[in-house]
This record gives sequence, C-alpha cells and structure tokens, in this order.
Amino acid sequence: MLFLPAAALCCLCSAVVTMAAQQLIQNGLTLTRRVGESVFFSCGGINQCDLDYIFWYQKKETETFRAVLYINKNSGQVYTGYNHPQKNDFSAMKRENNVRLKLDKIKVRHSATYYCSCWREDWEYWYYYGHLIFGSGTKLSVTDEQVVKPVVSVYPAASRAHLEGNSSLLCVASAMFPPLVQFSWKRQKKNGGEPEELPPAEGEQLELRESGRTIAIRMVDGSDSDTYKYSCWVKHEGGTVEAQTQQEVPAPAASCPPEREPADLPALQPADLSFQSQCRVKLLCLLYTVLIVKSLVYCCGLSLLMILTNKGPSTNCTHAD
Repeated sequence: MLFLPAAALCCLCSAVVTMAAQQLIQNGLTLTRRVGESVFFSCGGINQCDLDYIFWYQKKETETFRAVLYINKNSGQVYTGYNHPQKNDFSAMKRENNVRLKLDKIKVRHSATYYCSCWREDWEYWYYYGHLIFGSGTKLSVTDEQVVKPVVSVYPAASRAHLEGNSSLLCVASAMFPPLVQFSWKRQKKNGGEPEELPPAEGEQLELRESGRTIAIRMVDGSDSDTYKYSCWVKHEGGTVEAQTQQEVPAPAASCPPEREPADLPALQPADLSFQSQCRVKLLCLLYTVLIVKSLVYCCGLSLLMILTNKGPSTNCTHAD
C-alpha cells in the first residue's frame, strides 16, 4: 500500500478534473485561525471508498500536492511516513462516517488548502477501472484579521441569451474576509410555497472574481419567469448569507415582428421624395469633393518628391589651358 499515494500524486491533476461525479464531503470551504490555535479538517462520505485508506494532501499556492498522511477508515490506524516536512504537526482520527485531520498548534507555515482522497473502483459493462475521488478542499488562512460575512445582492442581468428565450441573474458577494465563497440558488413560486434549492449549474453559471467581490451569473429558463422568484445564497466561513431581496426574472424579449412587404409600407409623399433626392445629391457631391482633394494632395506630394530627387549639386568642370 505504500506505493499508492505516490502513484496517486502523479495522476492528481487529471483526477481533480473528474472528481465532480463522485466526491468526498469537506464542509469547510475556508478556515481562518491565529497562530497557536488548533483546527481540524473533516472528510465525510468515506463509504464511497473501496479501499480502506483515506489520504490527506496539503496544497500550497506555489507548490504541488504533498501527501501528509493516511488513515485506515476501519481501524483508525494512522501512517505518517511520507517525509512531509511538517508531519509531526499533524494527527488524524476516525469519527463514524468521516475522518479528521488535526493541527494542535497552528503556525504560519500551515497556511494551505487541505484535500482528502480515496480510491474508487467502478465497472462499465465488462471493463474495470479505478480512480481517485477527492473532497472539495478546505483552505486554512493564518492571519490576525477578523472573519467578515459577505454582503449579498442579486440583480437581473442583460445578455444575448435573454434575446434567445432565456434569462440570467447576477449575484454579487462583496466586503467579506476571507474572500472565498460558494454560490447556490433557490426559487419560490410567486403564489407561495416553500423555497426549493436549484441543482448545481452545469455549464450554466459563470463566476468572476475581482478585488473585494465575487460575481456569479446564472442562466435561467425563460419559460419559468412567470412562475418563480429567485434568490441567491452564499456559503462563507462566517456563515451562509442570503440575498437581501428575491428577484423576479424578466420575461424574455419578444422576437422582432416579420418585415412587411413593400405593398404594406405607407406611400411616400412628394415632399419626402424631394428631400431624399436632395440628400442623395449632397452626399454624392461631398464624396466626390473628398476624392478630388485626396487626389490633389497625392499629386502635389509626388511632384515635390520627384523635384527633390532630381535636383543635385552642379557638375560643371573647368579645364586649364
């Protein structure tokens, strides 16, 4: 079993891309602590793991993933022989259907994101394949700043999709610390009823991050605009915050009416025809004037260049008798 974490580490980047289908549960998105305090990271859903070992990895911003330790999900036995430079700072324990990674005394060097992982086996027809599944990661920040909840607002957003029968909503989370947040959406029928949470947006949500705020844009089916009101929820270390007001989705823009045939157009009056003719004549005159001026400037410049090129010092010589 010692070779498994090393092999897992090699294919970690490709495995992270496919981890969304089956994922371990790490509820803490971020954790902020001060030097000397303690903290633990929880990993749930370990019943999905086909092998007995749950691995913990540390990922710093400027470094690659490093294995910290693994724990047997049945016996609770811990192995820390990966030569991690901080291995003596960590411990692990098992709690029912989850395992925990713990730091008793936090130091600045512990600032990183921590991921749990295990091995999952699957069969597709008669083909067997195995792969790693991961938690979403928990980022530990060691700082003296206070945790501040975000201010959340939701607005309708204009987009091209709005013209094609869909609508979009824009949710803004700002003035929070730490800056990492996670968006979710709920909708409620206009005539009442309990709010229902929308499933995660698959390719229908765009997130933009800039200094001091994070923005999520969610596509919504325009056919629901007469039925539901939508609200945005933001998960943050300081707690979950709901948008201050619910937002109704504007009805999709009506399609352009078909063009009328020439016979349906109102007849132009003689005065209108005369005015149009005068405008055309003036535009043509202006166009020809511009072309003539450009030609004159070009000719003058070319002539001046030729004169300067042909003109040179006198070459007459006098011969002595």
